Amino acid sequence: MPLSASPESLAAQARRRYTEELVKGLVGVVQTTLDGARVLADKPAEAAVFARRRDIHQALHAGAQAWHRGIVGGLRHALASGSPATRSDLPPGHKETLSLVPDDTIELEIVTSRLALAIMDRASWEFADLRSRVAHLEGRSELDAHDMLRAHVLARIVFDAWRLAGLTPEGWRELQAVLHEEFALLAEEAYHETNRWLVEQHVLPEVDLRPFIRRSRTHPNASLGWHGSTGSRSTGSRGVGEDSAHIGLPLVGDTGSGTGFAATPAGRGGHGYYGREGVGDETRMMTRGAPLVRSREHAEAVLGRLNRLVARHVPTFAISTRAQRLPLAGPQAVSPGLARAIDTVQQGIRQRVGPPSRYGEAAVTAPVLLEELHQRKQALKKAAATPEERATIEIVALLFQSILTEERIPAGVRVWFARLQMPVLRVAVSEPDFFATVDHPARRLIDRMGACVMGFDSSSTGSVGEALDKEIKRVVQVVEAYPDTGRRVFQTVLVEFEKWLEHYFSTENEATKKGVSLAQQVEQRETLAIQYTIELRRMLADVPVQEGVRQFLFHVWADVLATTAVRHGAQGEQTMQMKHAAADLIWSASAKVTREERAEVIRRLPTLLKSLREGMAAVGIDSAKQGEQIRQLNNSLAAAFTAKAAVIPDDRLRELMERLETVEELLPDADSVEIDESMVLDLSGYQGGELEVVLEGGSLPTPAMLSWARELQVGSWYMLDRGGRSEAVQLAWHGLKKQLSLFVTPQGRCLLFQQQRLASYLQAGLLLPAQDESLTVRATRSALAKLDVDVSRLLN
Repeated sequence: MPLSASPESLAAQARRRYTEELVKGLVGVVQTTLDGARVLADKPAEAAVFARRRDIHQALHAGAQAWHRGIVGGLRHALASGSPATRSDLPPGHKETLSLVPDDTIELEIVTSRLALAIMDRASWEFADLRSRVAHLEGRSELDAHDMLRAHVLARIVFDAWRLAGLTPEGWRELQAVLHEEFALLAEEAYHETNRWLVEQHVLPEVDLRPFIRRSRTHPNASLGWHGSTGSRSTGSRGVGEDSAHIGLPLVGDTGSGTGFAATPAGRGGHGYYGREGVGDETRMMTRGAPLVRSREHAEAVLGRLNRLVARHVPTFAISTRAQRLPLAGPQAVSPGLARAIDTVQQGIRQRVGPPSRYGEAAVTAPVLLEELHQRKQALKKAAATPEERATIEIVALLFQSILTEERIPAGVRVWFARLQMPVLRVAVSEPDFFATVDHPARRLIDRMGACVMGFDSSSTGSVGEALDKEIKRVVQVVEAYPDTGRRVFQTVLVEFEKWLEHYFSTENEATKKGVSLAQQVEQRETLAIQYTIELRRMLADVPVQEGVRQFLFHVWADVLATTAVRHGAQGEQTMQMKHAAADLIWSASAKVTREERAEVIRRLPTLLKSLREGMAAVGIDSAKQGEQIRQLNNSLAAAFTAKAAVIPDDRLRELMERLETVEELLPDADSVEIDESMVLDLSGYQGGELEVVLEGGSLPTPAMLSWARELQVGSWYMLDRGGRSEAVQLAWHGLKKQLSLFVTPQGRCLLFQQQRLASYLQAGLLLPAQDESLTVRATRSALAKLDVDVSRLLN
């Protein structure tokens, strides 16, 4: 049927419809958040925790109306401009300056990205359909990266309005569970209603409108508290902003061009801190250019297409899958006949499929293995009691058919993946959200192991492959041993596998353990150097020390103290010698007004100079640079002899010496230290045959790339383009707060990246994942291709 209006008009109306649906539900969301804060404040807790929760509740009660206005204003701005405020929204004459991105900017993006992920976890199908329809209307293949329909735009508006209302990131963290749940539900409802309206306008009606049960959103307290009028998220009395959300009217009372977050640079510029949980999902959601966003959206789109295809032919499959995604949904029971059949098939696979025997019998080849699994699949389908069970058996079989024919998986490892088919089938039948979410632990386990093994040469028999094969064998046997625990066993062995990888690379792998040890020393040295610098600045803050001496202590001697402390211990003889040298230097550079004091300086000077040169040599400073540093210090000593320097009292000097001897007790917490390239003094001293420090290359990274650098997983493979050659590298180690990362080549060469440099390589495309998509996503695409050819196999 023809469209009821022009495509451009329908697309614009769809966005307005989406905005109206969001605004209608905001009152209920705010009230539910208030209720959640009140319940939290009423819970018994320690005095400090109780006081913090009480303050959060009071602050939210006072700022709820401003928060609501800010969200509605932000939505209005996004609707008018098509996206939230960007740098183009700065006032005329505002001059951009290049500056370092502050930590709170990254943390701000972490908060909004987590909310966006929560929304997409619940509403990804509805969004995918809406995206297809609107893109079709506008004659494009994809929405803009910052289209207001995207979840991260809504998340940014919500959190910026939160901060502009005077609410804190700490308060958000306390209420995160209810905030994520409420806004995910609100977005899902808005996407669904917009899809329904577009179907009524004959826009891609062949894209099935998903079954959707709208929960009642009329809140019992909606007429109380912060807003003073009734609100609802379903049909009924119109809430705050509902009438005003229509075309031509402001979404809230118009207070001028500054209303709402997005209308002013100040609103856009507010940043906050969101705790120390870093990467997980972080800045990558802030832009479609972030690789992990593209990867997740791609995976969700593939899963969504699979579910739509199957649901058209097995309607109960869609219902069971959606039911499993409800918060309180539990596992579905596997029919008794199918459960017995799965047990029988698993026993047969375990006996038939295994590693080569001690008598030299070869492992089962892929063609033979696939034929046997196909025959067993037919037996399973005969035992199935429902159409959705038969469809699930077919889909899981197709997934493993793709996995077991993946040439990059070594033959010796494929047999262990084959033995996972029945445990995965059991969990897929009992927990259909295996097909609905990319985060199911069974999927994550397969993807994680696949990411580690697909970097190895299939013909390799080296110790690395043998060790990994042994661990994968253990993982599979544990999964087989607990068939009735569902996702829990997959989650448990996934955590164990992650821990094994870290332990293996640092203590067992001959190619990496020396590099990891050196990298840990680098990290310890650089952390200590920064800590010593911080403490020296504190110690000398009110001491009249010559500027040249002060800069030498901060920029050179702090590194010397750190290096000797790492090599010989904080209280080692060499370390104490370097501490005494620092005290002697400070004393020698103070004013010497008597002949005796000058004579004492001259007497100590040879020993002092010897210690200074030894310390600088220990950190890799060559003779020429040592001489330059000594010449600069001589100027300070000359000033002391001419009494141009200030006098440091003897008791103050004794106090400084005592503090230097026990300075380690005063150092700041290592967790608060940030190792970046502006603070690292000189990593070039670590260059050698066993460890190469990457100091050059790449492009200026965005916050999204810094976030991605922290998200790289140990054991995963990447392609590194450096020095005119491209080679495979495996991530072997992350350091403290992931500020340093160590990669190893198949030949055993170790490469150390600081976080900023690693992000620079990612930004420039010089370091790319070896896999474009995860193992299970690739297998799902393969299954889709086969079902597109013959969808009847789902029911046969």
